[in-house]
Amino acid sequence: MKSIKTKLKVNNYQKTILAKHAGVSRHAYNWGLTTSIKEYQLTKKRPSAITLHKRLVDEVKSENPWYYEVSKCAPQQALRDLDRAFKNFLTVPKHGFPNFKKKGKKDSFYLEGSIKILKGNYIQLPRIGVVKTYEILPSVPVKNVRISKRAGEWYISFKYDDDAQANPSRKKRELIGVDVGINTLATCSDGTKFANVKAYKQAKKRLTRYQRRVNKKEPGSFNRAKAIKKLAKTHKKVADIRADALHKLTTWLAKNHSTIVIEDLNVSGMLKNHKLASAIADCGFYEFKRQLIYKCEWYGSELIIADRFYPSSQICSNCGHQQKMPLHERTYNCADCGFTADRDFNAAVNLENYVWE
Repeated sequence: MKSIKTKLKVNNYQKTILAKHAGVSRHAYNWGLTTSIKEYQLTKKRPSAITLHKRLVDEVKSENPWYYEVSKCAPQQALRDLDRAFKNFLTVPKHGFPNFKKKGKKDSFYLEGSIKILKGNYIQLPRIGVVKTYEILPSVPVKNVRISKRAGEWYISFKYDDDAQANPSRKKRELIGVDVGINTLATCSDGTKFANVKAYKQAKKRLTRYQRRVNKKEPGSFNRAKAIKKLAKTHKKVADIRADALHKLTTWLAKNHSTIVIEDLNVSGMLKNHKLASAIADCGFYEFKRQLIYKCEWYGSELIIADRFYPSSQICSNCGHQQKMPLHERTYNCADCGFTADRDFNAAVNLENYVWE
């Protein structure tokens, strides 16, 4: 399975109908959460998604005719999402109690049924009609889609079977070690380096300025809404720049190498270092690992994750001697054989050699 998420090119009418779907989905979710809380307080039992939907049709739809202006899938899936949120709260650690949804925050809804991708960059959706996208869509059957709003723009996402990914790609190199860092996003054992774009650092002053403008505006005013939208667009741009750099890196690694060796970084522990937390978060180490895992499956590559306590930065890649390496030392000077190399490159070579140890 492969997934795609792309921006929709919508007109004012389509924006209105999309907002109606998101509003009905939000209303159904909040109604279901309120009903579930009251039901549990009285009977110590929580109603299922099916029970809530039957009550929604009997009690809510008859009093709110605008429910019939949108697809029935939107409120149905909202109640299923609520049911899953309750199950996660009860079974998955660190999952909090479901929260009420607010307008303008993570607006989204679900559609299924007569969905068809037309030629090029058009997709036909139930109750909405033909919508144009900014990217060419794959000509595949689609069962359901999720439409969401982010920084004032609407996006569509769905999963599909991609038979082309079943065949492994041709590899340019059998084995490669990759050392990730802050100064350079990735240093490979073949000498290739990928620069760290440092998207958040580049936009930090602008984000601070926009956040200050939001704080100065009157709560609930039109000007505050405009300031929030501008701040959200800047945050989105930072995230998109970071994601673009990571996608290019992970695709190049998975597509051109049979075996990739990376470190098992303790990202949550690294973020406790308050002097480097911002720079570490700006790199997206966890996202790098997540993307590499599924892309190696796509392109028929093998991913090896070295032991978390493997001292890749302390070992001499020439003779195997091990010595302490403080963070401020960026060049590895072996005290045993006199070998000198860039600290990150030395670590990448050691990660490549990790397979043979």
